[in-house]
Amino acid sequence: MRRHDEDGGYRLPLRKSLLGRLLAVSALVAACSVAATAWLAVQTTSGAIEQEQGQNLSADSRIHDTLLGYAAEHPTWDGVAATLEELAADSGRRITLTTQGREILADSAGVSPPPPALPSQASAVVDPMSVDAAQSSGTGPVTTGVGTQSGTDRIDPRAVGPFRLPQTEHASLMGIAEDATACLDQEGIASDVVESPSGRPRIQVVGNDPDRVQGTRCVTDELGTPTPTERKALRALNELVDACLDRQERDPVQLDLDLSWGGGRESAEAAVSTPAPRPTAVPQEVRPTPSPAPTVDAGATGENDRAIASCVGIARQEQLSSYVASPALLFISDPDGGAVPGFDLSPANTARITGVAALVLALTVGASVLAGVRLVRPLHALTGAAQRMRDGEESAPVVVTADNEIGRLAAAFNDMSAHRARLEEQRKVMVSDVAHELRTPLSNIRGWLEGAQDGIADPDAVFISSLLEEAVQLQHIIDDLQDLSAADAGALRLHPEPVRIEDLLAHVAAAHQAQADMAGVGLAVAATGAAVPMLTADPVRLRQAVGNLVSNAVRHTPAGGRVTLRAYVTASGEEVAVEVADSGSGIPEEDLPYVFDRFWRAEKSRNRRTGGSGLGLAIVRKLTEAHGGTVGVVSTVGRGSVFTLRLPPDVPDGTGPVHHGVRS
Repeated sequence: MRRHDEDGGYRLPLRKSLLGRLLAVSALVAACSVAATAWLAVQTTSGAIEQEQGQNLSADSRIHDTLLGYAAEHPTWDGVAATLEELAADSGRRITLTTQGREILADSAGVSPPPPALPSQASAVVDPMSVDAAQSSGTGPVTTGVGTQSGTDRIDPRAVGPFRLPQTEHASLMGIAEDATACLDQEGIASDVVESPSGRPRIQVVGNDPDRVQGTRCVTDELGTPTPTERKALRALNELVDACLDRQERDPVQLDLDLSWGGGRESAEAAVSTPAPRPTAVPQEVRPTPSPAPTVDAGATGENDRAIASCVGIARQEQLSSYVASPALLFISDPDGGAVPGFDLSPANTARITGVAALVLALTVGASVLAGVRLVRPLHALTGAAQRMRDGEESAPVVVTADNEIGRLAAAFNDMSAHRARLEEQRKVMVSDVAHELRTPLSNIRGWLEGAQDGIADPDAVFISSLLEEAVQLQHIIDDLQDLSAADAGALRLHPEPVRIEDLLAHVAAAHQAQADMAGVGLAVAATGAAVPMLTADPVRLRQAVGNLVSNAVRHTPAGGRVTLRAYVTASGEEVAVEVADSGSGIPEEDLPYVFDRFWRAEKSRNRRTGGSGLGLAIVRKLTEAHGGTVGVVSTVGRGSVFTLRLPPDVPDGTGPVHHGVRS
């Protein structure tokens, strides 16, 4: 349902208006943008956090493993500062080592200026004697040269202590291993030299068939025989194990270099003093060093074997305790003191954000272009029509395609264009009428003067009277045009004063009585039934307006007819009405809208037998509007017409405002 605007027009429902459609498009684009942004933010943030967490965990694991290796290879933390600085430079993190009592052993942040406080909880504990399997750096077997470490061994494989080979023994074994590798290469067997944390080399055959080296000329027993250093360390370890077993009233065992065990103490001492020959020159790869307990032989499933394995683990920790650094707390934080550093979006996430933003922008631009084209197309049509109108061309009506603001603008433009065309036509007709009205008296004057010049007419009294009559008519037309021009320009001045309307009507009737008598028309002023209030008006201009109506009525009333003037107060009591009624020929209903137009006459011929210039009624309308009133006409063909002026009882003085374009 349409609603009225403040200007009296109709306000379209929001769903049909241009504003509503723009709001809908904007809301749709905004919703898509928000949804896309939210989805992208969730995806990229989650991915970036997961990636950053993975990178942090990887960096933390690398730092922890490096410090574990340092602790496994050094008896104290005295020289760890350089290692911490290198790790901090690589990771961009602050790394701090403290004792169990949180006394700082080393800090990559230095001491000047004072670094931020450490987090309340340590990132990890660095203890090579108690390593979690998840924190182990290796993903497969790690040979120590002392034994093997399985996934349950708590001792770091790099903690070898007294089993570390001196340079002379290491060089000797490396020479033997390199000779064996060269020999195997000549036999067509690819192999590499692998060095354990203790410095003992071993040969690793490339491929899935290490037994191919059996029976070759490259076999040597020296790589499988313990060195003097290893025999000494193994003897000390074996004594610690036997002491543990003795406390449990169990028999002693013989430990091999891979920490497997055999018979009693006698055989163990014999094995240490006189090493048994190895069956092969190239030992096969062994498993990692044991953690909570060394690896138990495949057949050792009884309680005794479990007790031996426990004693071996206890003995190793006792033997290595003086060769490794004491446990320390590890704190990993960002340089500003936060526990978790921020992250930057990766190039991939940046590209995704850019791509989605470009897509949203493209959708927004597309929707805007679509809406803009629909808006601009009728505006272009209106612009073209206005330009053609400016150039004086005939402008075809703009097509109205929708019932919205632009459609209503196009309809208003079409109305304005049609109105302008009518005004232009009226202007042309007016110019033609003015030329015609001026030409007639001028032609008559010229004809009389040419006749006198040629001796055809005598310049007698009749001649002079005819010239004067034509000159008066010409002056009357010019005065009327001047009045209309002044009214149109708002320069028509009024000189208001108190006016008694009955006296004004009597004066007008007296002035036109001679004209009425000559036409055989009765002219009278009807008596008013009630008192009519005084008017504040320009008496000269008001008499001119009423006189034009009386003159027009007398001309159009046949002999024997009657013209009556009457003044009264309207039913509303807000206006004073002045009527000029005649019993003349009347005006057809289709001509009533044009009676106050300039140069309009009831008879369409241009003869002037009925007199008048066609400007009288137009002047009546302008003068009435100048007084703040209105003029109307009611007519019936064959029965006469009634012209009515409606004036306010109090009109502003001569310095008052402008009424309907006429200055008062």
